[in-house]
Amino acid sequence: MILSDTDILARLRDGDLVVDPLDDVDTQVQPASVDLRLGSEFLEFRRTNIPCIHPNDAREVDEYVEETHVPEGDDFILHPGDFVLGTTKERVEVPADLLATVQGRSSLGRLAVVIHATAGIVDPGYDGQITLELSNLGAAPVALSPGMRVSQLIFTELKTPAERPYGVERGSKYQGQSGPQASRIGDDPEFAPEASDDGDGGGADPGELDR
Repeated sequence: MILSDTDILARLRDGDLVVDPLDDVDTQVQPASVDLRLGSEFLEFRRTNIPCIHPNDAREVDEYVEETHVPEGDDFILHPGDFVLGTTKERVEVPADLLATVQGRSSLGRLAVVIHATAGIVDPGYDGQITLELSNLGAAPVALSPGMRVSQLIFTELKTPAERPYGVERGSKYQGQSGPQASRIGDDPEFAPEASDDGDGGGADPGELDR
């Protein structure tokens, strides 16, 4: 079941669903979603001459991105073909019985700006700001202003609450993130050095299998 505005407001009042700050309820709470605003931090991808990026090499990943801060009142210019990581201004806390889906606003889509490539799911139990994968698919640069409504969250109620929600207990990599975060795929268990032969087969702990 997808939550309507009535359901969303009730959950916000109860406090188990958190969107903070929610400065303009009338504008941000839509009939079946919540609009989120663009934050002021961006991670831009440097032009590089290295042959490739190895996802399991944290040094290469860190050297590939550069942080930019744009204060409210100024613009970040997203050029055609660019891909940058942004963030929502709001921190979101999703209870264990809800799944949130990140979508772009249609008004930006009509300017050929998309706000996620693959990261469209906010898991039950997630707490933090949301990293946005911003791309300009058009032919003209587009000015993005921190504080503008740039994305929306749709909440779906699960049949039963997640038994093992996203969070520290299961080793979730992005729990509590503030600002855009570069890929931490190198922390995935499939990239871990092979365990010594201690009789357990070297298998990953299920608690480590996370995004």
